[in-house]
Amino acid sequence: MSDFQAIADRVEIEALRGEFTDAVMMRDYDRIASLFTPDGVWRMPNIPVELAGQEPIRAWGRRVPDVVDFLVQNTHPGVIRLDGDTAFGRAYMSEVGRGRDGRGGLNYAIYHDRYQRTGDGWKFAERVYEVRYEDASPLAGSPPRAAEGS
Repeated sequence: MSDFQAIADRVEIEALRGEFTDAVMMRDYDRIASLFTPDGVWRMPNIPVELAGQEPIRAWGRRVPDVVDFLVQNTHPGVIRLDGDTAFGRAYMSEVGRGRDGRGGLNYAIYHDRYQRTGDGWKFAERVYEVRYEDASPLAGSPPRAAEGS
């Protein structure tokens, strides 16, 4: 593999991770599902949720607005290790959100990723969400209110 190919692969994988965060923030679970291989797995042991395949990811996402009032997720770049048509990596997360039940949440976590090159570019073969710190204290703030007359 040329150095140019390795650079291109890293840029594409970083774009995949950015696309994932944007789709989460926009609650676009059809798009999130499309970022996984057809048999890709998304594991969130702390919730606990394990989703295998694109349709279970889509279906789970349709239920999220019923239980999550808002979520703000920030992704921080981590390591990417290339191995031909597969790669491994980590992305570091900070999140703040509130459930419809009023519970607040702040956490710092790591996504442990396995990526697969496909005909449509790099996809997640597996994403495992490992929470390293969690604070369930009530949040002092809130989403902004709509402007008068909006």
